[in-house]
Amino acid sequence: MPFERPSLSDLRSQAAADIAASVPGSDPLLPVANLRILADVLAEGFHAEYAYLDYIARQAVPFTAVDEAFEGWAALKGVTRKQATQATGQGTWIGTPGTLLPAGTPVTRGDGVAYVTLADVSVAGGGLVTADLQAVVAGSNGNLATGTALLLGSAIVGISSAGTATAGTSGADVEAFEDFRTRTLALYAAPPQGGAISDYVEWATQVAGVTRAWCIPHGKGDGTVVVYFMMDLAEAIHGGFPQGTGGVAAAETRDTPATQDLLLVANHIYPLQPVTALVYLLVLHANTVTFSISLSGASLALKAAISAAIDAVFIAFGSPGGVVNVSRIESAIAALAGADGFVITAEACDHGSISPTNGNITSNAGYLPVRGTITWL
Repeated sequence: MPFERPSLSDLRSQAAADIAASVPGSDPLLPVANLRILADVLAEGFHAEYAYLDYIARQAVPFTAVDEAFEGWAALKGVTRKQATQATGQGTWIGTPGTLLPAGTPVTRGDGVAYVTLADVSVAGGGLVTADLQAVVAGSNGNLATGTALLLGSAIVGISSAGTATAGTSGADVEAFEDFRTRTLALYAAPPQGGAISDYVEWATQVAGVTRAWCIPHGKGDGTVVVYFMMDLAEAIHGGFPQGTGGVAAAETRDTPATQDLLLVANHIYPLQPVTALVYLLVLHANTVTFSISLSGASLALKAAISAAIDAVFIAFGSPGGVVNVSRIESAIAALAGADGFVITAEACDHGSISPTNGNITSNAGYLPVRGTITWL
């Protein structure tokens, strides 16, 4: 039976009763009596001690520990909280051939986000210069989308100040504590086994910005391992889908290296994986699922809540080449206040199928279900 912590009122009543019992034949608990005040003070002291003991008890196990105590439990499994990382990319400017764009040149985005060039580079014969950039401040806010307008922070004679960006490696924010807890507890539940499916998932999610991952054994033939992953926050501008081309780690000589986000994860996994495995990080594509939902008089807020509920189901249960039961979506919508009487009348997948017998959503290999448009009837 769990211990029931006494409330402050219970402690006050107990202290008052003990004092009254120790002074028989008198009334020591008058409203302004010193003994009543003493009883209240003692009760509040005991209440603080119980609170501290409760705090200690919660830090004693990884399931309820928080802050530095939980980081200590995570460290026992070799798990550390993912810190913010700086975004990288490239910028292209028009200039006079031979003009130098030096390393350390400040560059700004239209909203004021700052970058610097990483190496000296000169304008080529075609009149263009492309420089590698790195965000000054770590975090996903520094991510560059192709075509983003850039401006040189200091004028350089022979090079136009206005340029454009091409996408690079995503930056990531500091890992949310609950995501950190989830990763750690998953490792307690499934310790490393030298290359099990869960190991590849753990290795992939150790990379800053990676929120979900899947491992497909023999995905490209015997002796191969395919890993897919998502970056729901760091690549929010792309729907959470990592950018780059699929391939292997830079140090792997048996096939072509991946690029951008996929190379980042491939390089992290390479020194951890079994030496004989040929590991591919492959591009994950969206299987866009559209819905027609009948719900009379639904407000904008309710429609937004239904959309969010569908997203949550796809995040929780979607997997590349997997199946999401429509009943899960129906249950998530039914739990919303005001959604009584809704009917999902049709669903359609871009890259998958919906069985005519049960309406479940099946994605093709390499595709992940995501919500498309909802037609309200």
